[in-house]
Amino acid sequence: MCGRYALYGPLSGARRQFEISLDEQEIIPRNAPNPFAWGEDRYNVAPSQLSPVIRTVGDHREIITARWGLLPHWVKEPGRLARPINAKVETAAYKPMFRSAFRQSRVLIPASGFYEWQPLRGGKQPYFIRPIGGETLFGFGGLLERWTGPEGEVRTFAILTTAANDIMRPIHDRMPVIVQPKDYAAWLDPHLTDADLVRELADEFPPGLMRAHPVNRAIGNPRSQGPQLVEPAEDI
Repeated sequence: MCGRYALYGPLSGARRQFEISLDEQEIIPRNAPNPFAWGEDRYNVAPSQLSPVIRTVGDHREIITARWGLLPHWVKEPGRLARPINAKVETAAYKPMFRSAFRQSRVLIPASGFYEWQPLRGGKQPYFIRPIGGETLFGFGGLLERWTGPEGEVRTFAILTTAANDIMRPIHDRMPVIVQPKDYAAWLDPHLTDADLVRELADEFPPGLMRAHPVNRAIGNPRSQGPQLVEPAEDI
């Protein structure tokens, strides 16, 4: 699964990698719940928080913000429904919770890396998994939904997961779907609705393009922030 991730560093890297112009970024007012603005480093993105996602609209890509935890558009009583943060790519096309978004509302979630916990005899040890390269980001495969209620539109997302690759397997048996840059256009194409073709875009991410190291257990507290969270732990 994927329950925490980080997004930090210069906006310029994200703009180049995902081919988005500054004019297409969305700004959240500072008094909004869980505000997010590009350029604000976040080392511990947690479920229920607002985060940026990237989608295709017409002939261009745009950055919008959505809340992590999917709420399908057809739900009548949202308070009674658990909002999943992850969806298995192997089955998302067939489950009522995810199938509409899987076919026509896929997004990319930019991330500097993600956290996963390895079960050990003395407790769970968190790891930070990041891409190799300076400003390179992961582009998680995600699903976007729009639910409309009395207070207007609510945008939410879930991160797709897949079987672990070689670097992740010693830590956990699942990992987020990481879309390779060459596949961004196809992944974001709302006209690509064939489930088998979509799953092909979620093939195993090359383990040679990512690194993993243990980090401090403070990451378990969603209020924890700061660059120290991604630094290698010294007491392992």
